[in-house]
Formats: sequence, structure tokens, C-alpha cells
Amino acid sequence: MAKVITREEQQLENTWDLTTIFESDEAFEEKYKELEGRLGEEEKYKGAIDSVQTLAEALELEREIDVEVSKLYVYAHLKHDQDTSNDTYSALESKAQMLAVRFGTAWSFLTPEIMKIDEASLKSWMADDRLKEFKFDLEKLNQKRAHVLSDKEEKIMAQAGEVMGNPASTYSMFNNADLEFEDAVDSDGQGHTLTQGTFVDLLKSPDRQLRKSAYENLYTKYGAFKNTLSQTLTGAVDTHNFSARVRGYNSARHQALSNNFIPESVYDNLVKTVNDHLYLMHRYVELRKRMLGLESLKMYDVYMPMVKNADFDMSYEEAKDWMLRALEPMGEEYVNIIKEGLQNRWVDVYENKGKRSGAFSSGTYGTNPFILMNWHDSVDDLFTLTHEFGHSVHSYYSRKNQTSNNAGYSIFVAEVASNFNEALLAEYMFNHLEDKRKKLYLLNEQLEGFKGSVFRQTMFAEFEHKIHTMKEGGEPLTAGVLNEVYGELNRKYFGEAVDYDEYINQEWARIPHFYMNYYVYQYSTGYSAAASLSKKVLEEGSGAAEQYINEFLKKGDSDYPIEVLKNAGVDMTTAEPVENAMKVFEKQLDQFEALVAELEE
Repeated sequence: MAKVITREEQQLENTWDLTTIFESDEAFEEKYKELEGRLGEEEKYKGAIDSVQTLAEALELEREIDVEVSKLYVYAHLKHDQDTSNDTYSALESKAQMLAVRFGTAWSFLTPEIMKIDEASLKSWMADDRLKEFKFDLEKLNQKRAHVLSDKEEKIMAQAGEVMGNPASTYSMFNNADLEFEDAVDSDGQGHTLTQGTFVDLLKSPDRQLRKSAYENLYTKYGAFKNTLSQTLTGAVDTHNFSARVRGYNSARHQALSNNFIPESVYDNLVKTVNDHLYLMHRYVELRKRMLGLESLKMYDVYMPMVKNADFDMSYEEAKDWMLRALEPMGEEYVNIIKEGLQNRWVDVYENKGKRSGAFSSGTYGTNPFILMNWHDSVDDLFTLTHEFGHSVHSYYSRKNQTSNNAGYSIFVAEVASNFNEALLAEYMFNHLEDKRKKLYLLNEQLEGFKGSVFRQTMFAEFEHKIHTMKEGGEPLTAGVLNEVYGELNRKYFGEAVDYDEYINQEWARIPHFYMNYYVYQYSTGYSAAASLSKKVLEEGSGAAEQYINEFLKKGDSDYPIEVLKNAGVDMTTAEPVENAMKVFEKQLDQFEALVAELEE
């Protein structure tokens, strides 16, 4: 195993250049003191928003300060993430976070104060040019007016926030800190540490005894606490339903989707369309059974790769070349942004001691994007890099073309650009790889990604909606009920090729997203939108690419997410995007089966 280097041993060209934010830690400290001195500037607007002018001044001042505080935080968190063992930067990050909280608290009066302006007056103010750059923000705020409570009621709800968060925080503490599992044992009798982090990796093992042991040990432990966990989940569902009733929403789902102005029909369309195409999921599971040569396919067999790695190593230099060539359909400007990032040290490439694991794209208004990687020369790293550059280019375009208050983007669309990039890369690599084993490995990864992001997340979405409506209707969510509902859904989605057992019925107990109030469906919609848009660009060419850039990547949060996607060519209120995604999945299934047949000849 290669030695993990220290941060000091990293070559400069392989690290991100944070001097583009602050030239030094001393410059950070100077800006920190300057901003800290601006606490109190908001006081002149408390109780004084009585005209277009004062409202415009308050919004502009808040926006100006927010941009500068965000730069402080980004610098500090990136410094910390490059070496989490460095106490200096741990303290710096905490310091930046606390300042952000202080400013958030100081300016918390602004939204309630705007809501005190009667609706007719606010609408007339919004037509004034002085509020032009804030018109959409005010429009969104105004739309939620019906669900804003009185000052006294809002104060009570705010004070109840910590109590209402107890089911989720209790579950998180139990799941992450207290729950421990028996080691999984392989076919040679060797023990393997079983944790939340190692579980899926163990299920990918070629050793079937190890997979079985990990699976049974994990769900046996969850089963021992099923009654307690059914109560924590019930508490979370009750909290969501209570909040919706108090605020005058039709349901918890209505409230959750309204936060991003998403029609509930989007949720229903997703579930219906995926259900209409479950025959493709069943076909994939049947294929898996054949490829693994198993007479009886168990749920602990559904993660193991159907194709081994095929010696698919990938250096960083090779990866850059593959990525740039794959994204050429997006046009010269798009590719040049990525080249700029590669040349100007947006990417922190290699692992070092203390570096945060995984990968992400970060940055804020007024900075370039930054990408954290932990490169290990695998083809998976290539897809991760391409994924993160999707986020980065999206952020780059939105920050260049929008004001800071409109430069972000909703979580509903956040994964579209990243998955879009991956789809272009997968298509390009399949068409240009000569090694059929590598093509097969690549297709296996794509099929697995689709299974996890569309079919499985939609199954989660069905379960989540089912238990919320059951509880709202007065049905108790006992462990037995939850097991039954989840087990039925799992059988529906995975089909008849699987030989089921009772362990999988308890999987609901290990999914933290069920505490997040209608979050999971966005994985499916984002993946589907990306698949549909990439298909459109590959089939229609430069015109579709320009539409995607101009109407989606550059728009940020300047319009409702549904409208941004619609203008880019994807209407998520219809079944078409998910149907298009299913066509991509079916094509990949066809390609996989054809390649297998060729290799068996």
C-alpha cells in the first residue's frame, strides 16, 4: 500500500489555490475584524422598513455583508478540509461559522418585518426599479404569506424547533454513535469490521459468505431495536404532519415541496412513471442473477459487481484528457471553463494525512469553484472528477450571470449538472473504449448508478409518502406495520428473481433520509432530468447544448426550479423526462447483454 503523504509533502500544482480568496491567514483575520465591526449596522432598519427606499437599502446591505461572510467561511472550511488534523484551521472554521451565525441572528428580523407590509403595498413596491434585483426574492416570500403565522405563533414554533428535531437527532445519535455490529465473517472464518461505512463495501465482496454474514449481522442488530426505531420514525413523521397542519398546508408533502415551489404532481408523476417501467428493473435483477451464476439470488447479492474491475486504472493526467474530450459536445466555452479550472488550481487532487474523505465542489459568490478529490488512479475517480466539475461549471455560470442573491440554486436541481456530465462521459467512453471488458465494467457501473439513484430512491419516496399519509389518517406506525409496508415495496421493485427473507423488511430502520421530510425524491428527479438533458444534447447537438447552458446553467435561482428546467428543455411536471431516462437505462441494458454475448462467443 502506498504511503499517505502529509499536507506539506503535496506538490503545489496538485493543490487548490486559496490565495484567490485571501492572500494569507493574516488577510483573513483582517477581513474578519472588519466584518465583526459591521455587526450593528442592521439596527437602523429594525422597525423602520416603511418605504421602497429603506427596504432596498436593507436588502442591499444584507446582501453585501452576506457575500463577504461567505468568503470567510469558504476559505476557513477549505483550509480545514485539506488537513482536518490542523487545529489552527479547525479553530478558523469554527470562528467563521460563529460569525455567520451572529450575522444570521442579527438580520433575522428582516423577513418577519417584510411580512408585516400588507400584500398590496409590497406588490406595488416590487414594481419599483430600486427593488429590481430583489423582485423574485420578494415574490417567493409573498407566496408563502398564507403560511406565515402571527408573531406570537412564530415565536412559539421557533422555540419548539429544538423539541421537534428530537426524533431525528435521537435517531442520528443512536445510528452513528451508539449502534455497534458483530464482525462479519468470511468463508475462511476471518472477521471483518462491520460499520455503517463498511456495510456496502462488504456487500460488494466476491465472498458470498462474507456478504451473507454482513447482511444478517446488520439487520439482526436493527431488528433488536425495531420498536424503539419505529417510535423515533413515528416522532419525525408526527413532527412533519404537525408543522404542515399548523401552517395551513394540505399535507407534510405539500409543505416540503412548496419550500422549493415544486408541484406535487412532480412527485406523483415520478412514482407512476417509475412503476410503469419496473419491468426494466426486474430485467436488470434477472440479468444480475444470470451473470453471478446463482440459483437463488438473495438481497445480499444485489450490490456485488457483475463485472470485475477489468484492470481499469486511470491516472489523473489520463482522466483530464478523457473528461475534456467527452464534454466537447458542450462547446468551446464550456470546455474552456474546465480547462481554466484544471490550469488555475481549482482542484485539490491527491489524498494526504488528515484530508477530508470523499469529494465535493465548493466556493461562493466572488470566488472560483474549488474541488476536493482523493485520487487513487481509478476510473471511478474519473467519474467523480467529471461529476464535481458539473457542479463547478454550474456554479461558475450562475455566479457570472446572476446577482449574489440569485446565484445559488435549489436542491431540486443541484444534482442535474453533475449527473449530466457523467452521462456524457459514459456515452463517450463506451463509444471510444476498445477493450470490451472495460466497456462491460463501465456499463455495470452505469446500471448500478441508475438502480440506486432512480429505482431505489423512488421506492424510498413511495415508502415515505405512504407512512406520512397512514399516520395522518390515524394508523399507528408500529415496527410490524413498517416492516410490512417496506417489505411489500421492496418485493415490488426488485421483482420475482430475488429469493426474499425477513431481514430486508427492516431496512427502513437504517435509512436516515426518512427523517428529512420528503427529500429523497429529488435524487430520482435530478438523475432523470440529467439523463433526459444529456440525451437531448447528444441527439440534437449544439443548439440543445446552448439551450442547456443559457436556460439552465446561467439562471441560478433567478426563476422557479421547475421553470428553469422547463426552459432548458425538460418539463418535470410531465412523465417525459423520466421516460427518457428509462430509455437510456434500457439502451444500457441492451448494450450490456450484447457485449456479454460477444464475449461468450
